[in-house]
Amino acid sequence: MTILRDAQVGLMMFVGRNVVRGHALRGDALAKVLSRRPNVDPYPLYDQVRAQGPLFRGALRVHATASHATANTILRDQRFGVRSSDDAGRDEVQLASGGVPEGLVHPIDDSFLSMDPPSHTRLRRTVGPWFTPRALNQRTDRIEEIVERYLDELSGRDDFDLIDDFAVRVPVQVICDLLGISSADRPKFILWGAEMAHSLDGVWDLGQLRRLRRALAEMDEFFNGQIELRRREPGDDVISGLAGTIEGEAPTAQLRRDLVATAGLLLVAGFETTVNLIGNAVTTLLGDDSARDWFLANPEQAPALVEEVLRLDPPVHQTMRMAREPVEVAGVRIPRDGAVLMLLGGANRDPEVFDHPNRFDPNRPNNRDHLAFSAGIHYCLGAGLARIEAAVALRQLFQRFPDLGGAGAVRYRHTRNIHGVRHLPVRGRSVRRDPTPA
Repeated sequence: MTILRDAQVGLMMFVGRNVVRGHALRGDALAKVLSRRPNVDPYPLYDQVRAQGPLFRGALRVHATASHATANTILRDQRFGVRSSDDAGRDEVQLASGGVPEGLVHPIDDSFLSMDPPSHTRLRRTVGPWFTPRALNQRTDRIEEIVERYLDELSGRDDFDLIDDFAVRVPVQVICDLLGISSADRPKFILWGAEMAHSLDGVWDLGQLRRLRRALAEMDEFFNGQIELRRREPGDDVISGLAGTIEGEAPTAQLRRDLVATAGLLLVAGFETTVNLIGNAVTTLLGDDSARDWFLANPEQAPALVEEVLRLDPPVHQTMRMAREPVEVAGVRIPRDGAVLMLLGGANRDPEVFDHPNRFDPNRPNNRDHLAFSAGIHYCLGAGLARIEAAVALRQLFQRFPDLGGAGAVRYRHTRNIHGVRHLPVRGRSVRRDPTPA
């Protein structure tokens, strides 16, 4: 039966992939966005969608927008949700991971990220206390310590890979601390994150589907074990907090799925976004001498640098919403269950909101108006943590390696929705860190 099912899923993937590509060849603006090769610059394609009007409906029978005003309105409008009325997922445009066995928990599709109220509200509130401004401020010293430690390890090397040797290690350690899990499993976490990020583009071939199944099975086993461990030996961490919601001898099947999905979401989303944010920032600075000189002279402006990178080159490029009732937006009538794809990367370069939108300008007065972390009730729970990590990492990196430069070809991720650098060879001489005062 598995072979037959995989054959059916494979056929569906083949047909869907070629339908999208066919529409792209015929000039459909949205199909060109969705079928572009991962190494193709997406921003001119977003401009083509925006040129169609604030809300564009193409051959794929969904609406799309690269307008900042329209995307911001829809993201904040409670008449839109992330699921349709029949509780289907959001994969109207991209192929769903339909071949995943029913018992496995997907940390994105089955988490509060893909739920509407009241389930969304209940589960998000469960982990919210760990992401308040006060809670994050209390973690800043630990983040500084983690960054310093990894830079100390790099101080004796002239060449290293910015992503593997630094940008990945920092947020993985931070999220492991938050969840109360050992970083010894870091290679496994990174692999899981890569598979989840890849699946956000849709699952387009059987090889990818099988890798996704394997990752989901491993994550399911891991987090079930962690939750049971914290029921017996609770600590001051997020998983212990999740485990504390279980009453009785064993959780219901639905509660188990909710807890595993929430823990998996925090692990994957907790480092994937930040890795790409740091990598995109370093790539930008290494390619812009004036911006680099400005940052070296003004390291305290790291938060402004982070906001402009989020605007100009965000880690996440799109998100979907479904109309929960007939809605009119920007003069366009959207039926109940109508899908709208928000091209966040395009909205962040909308010339109606940002002057010279393709220019990198960390002193831009309104750079925090970006939609890189979405908006409304689904605004990214970990946005504050990502901002702190990236600002600390970038400030300390360029203070320690002020002459940091490229040392080879930059390789980007083979994903469209998650945008970032996979390998960034760099070279630089470490400057001695001032000892801590006695």
